[in-house]
Amino acid sequence: MNIYQLFSLEHKVAIVTGGTGVLGGAMARGLAAAGAAVGILGRRQEKAEQVASAIRTGGGQAFALAANVLDRESLLAAREWVLGRYGRADILINCAGGNMPGATIVGDLTFFNMTEEAFTQVMALNLTGTLLPTQIFGEVMAGQRQGSIINISSMAAQRPLTRVLGYGNAKAAVDNLTRWLAVELATKYGPGLRVNAIAPGFFIGEQNRDFLVQADGTYSARGEQIIAHTPMRRFGEAEELVGTAVWLAGDASRFVTGIVVPVDGGFSAFSGV
Repeated sequence: MNIYQLFSLEHKVAIVTGGTGVLGGAMARGLAAAGAAVGILGRRQEKAEQVASAIRTGGGQAFALAANVLDRESLLAAREWVLGRYGRADILINCAGGNMPGATIVGDLTFFNMTEEAFTQVMALNLTGTLLPTQIFGEVMAGQRQGSIINISSMAAQRPLTRVLGYGNAKAAVDNLTRWLAVELATKYGPGLRVNAIAPGFFIGEQNRDFLVQADGTYSARGEQIIAHTPMRRFGEAEELVGTAVWLAGDASRFVTGIVVPVDGGFSAFSGV
């Protein structure tokens, strides 16, 4: 097998939840560039179609899937559409998720007055929002005895960060789920079914832009703290997740399962001194 074949995703069908976001959209474009037909799964059909249309305009294969990662019925409907069109599902990237203000400990919100509902919400979005798509699309892969599931973790899972209590706990649970599923699926459905995760460092997206960057383009105090603890001294760019995603999705990593890959500019390696 040559190098091109190792990293080629031709004839593969991929689903990217949260594919309408900055990071999910970048990975979706990367999978399409590697040859996969990519489903952009998001709650809003119009926005998912915009991303899919841009990929098609660039010469890739993509389609929109309107579904909510917390709604089993909408995910089942999306699965049926994919199977009806392509007959298979080979790659799942669980990128839907994010933080919520109600579970972020800052200002007047403390650990003691944070509501259970707020904590449960952010846990559901990130953990249940990974679990359900994996059940729905992973079942197809189990039947095929072949597939790659890639979860999206976070630096907040590996190194507890101030403020992001709910998000950090949820992503730590995603790491555990990743490893558990890697063992479960490989031992019960064969070595062709793999589960891994990517742990991005700090990337500027829609949710955290105002948190990290001021109106004049300079870093906020929080942004400065992060940069000071990132050896590469910058934030990541969304396209810098693509190489890891393509590697984990295809044959180049066919003996790799149960790992969490940091893409973080050295943040996780730096002790601060």
